[in-house]
Amino acid sequence: MQLYILRHGIADEGQPGQSDSERALTAEGKKKLRDVLKLARAVHVDPTLILTSPYRRAIETAQLAADVLGYKGELVRSDTLIPAAKPELVWDELRLHGEEAQVLLTGHDPLFSYLTGYLLRCPNLQIDFKKGAIVRIDLERFVAEPRGVLKWMLVPKLAK
Repeated sequence: MQLYILRHGIADEGQPGQSDSERALTAEGKKKLRDVLKLARAVHVDPTLILTSPYRRAIETAQLAADVLGYKGELVRSDTLIPAAKPELVWDELRLHGEEAQVLLTGHDPLFSYLTGYLLRCPNLQIDFKKGAIVRIDLERFVAEPRGVLKWMLVPKLAK
């Protein structure tokens, strides 16, 4: 499986009394995401499944990814992708979809920084996972513990 981990784009600060889960992407966030996703499309990112956090900014990121990448399937919402989730739970969910060729996750930090380290078997790895960044990790086996291989990371600043 080629796994793509896409952090949501820049989101608004929210309004008083508004839940964090309701924060939307900004126009700038959408533009930077589009730039990153166009480059991802150019290197043949073609997800067969998109899993997304149920938070608004992640869903909007997943919808934009589906549009730019030509994904026609359903966006699958997963509580395993909320910001405070555990990497082990994401791994358990990925194992259920081991037959998929390319899976795209949309969600948040700090989860995605921890998840990347976990999938690479480097739990102490520190990653500056920028908003709108995407990482590719290849996974061959879906045993109890992951053994991923980092292929690349693209940040919005490089996609201009």
